[in-house]
Amino acid sequence: MKIKDYYDVAYAKTLSKEIKAAFPEFNDKAFVGFISKNIHDKEFLQRIDVFVSGLETCLTDSYDKNIEILGKILGPELEQETGMFSGGWRLWPLGRYVEKHGLENVKASLGFIKELTKRHTGEFAIRPLLAGKPKETIKAMIKWSRDESVHVRRLASEGMRISLPWSKKLLVAVEYFDEYKTILSSLKSDPSKFVQKSVGNNLNDLYKLFPEKAREIIDEWRAENPSKETQWIIRHGLRSERKK
Repeated sequence: MKIKDYYDVAYAKTLSKEIKAAFPEFNDKAFVGFISKNIHDKEFLQRIDVFVSGLETCLTDSYDKNIEILGKILGPELEQETGMFSGGWRLWPLGRYVEKHGLENVKASLGFIKELTKRHTGEFAIRPLLAGKPKETIKAMIKWSRDESVHVRRLASEGMRISLPWSKKLLVAVEYFDEYKTILSSLKSDPSKFVQKSVGNNLNDLYKLFPEKAREIIDEWRAENPSKETQWIIRHGLRSERKK
């Protein structure tokens, strides 16, 4: 099954039942009807945006109230590192909704994204916040880099990537380089390979456009008797250089 086929009318009915259980005033019939009318002949992201439009149409006029409602249907946290793009598929439209509206209340959005990423991923929802309110968002992400949840720690890194797949290029890592370096350095010896890959990908993205800044980070780490985790991250981060 293609990913886009997951987001069909049957999924709309399931999602509407979950929302109505959390918010009895929700017009589930109107929501399903809207999806049924607009979902056909759409590709993946277009389908996600149809669901977002349905939420905008059928939820309340208050963003704060809406993410409070959606927060009640997130479900249990992932028990392992994997599953964010399989078991977490049901939550993709929720993250997309916050991606589109998150700047309406940055503090509330950050709290929602932190919980979302424990079940799906917050890497796309965090990008507009980084672009629009970088200082406030980065301050939270520095804290996330020390969180007990592997998914939250990974988001602290992944959300800052310059060239995140399926997302617009974002240069906040360079514009706030000291804070960015603090986040990566907090994660340089993380025991999780899931996190290590993200940090390495950060360095690889950085090296492609700003090799001198990537070298600055790597040279500092190498001067500190690096752990085996840090050494792996450095190798992963320099893979583009090795290919040259």
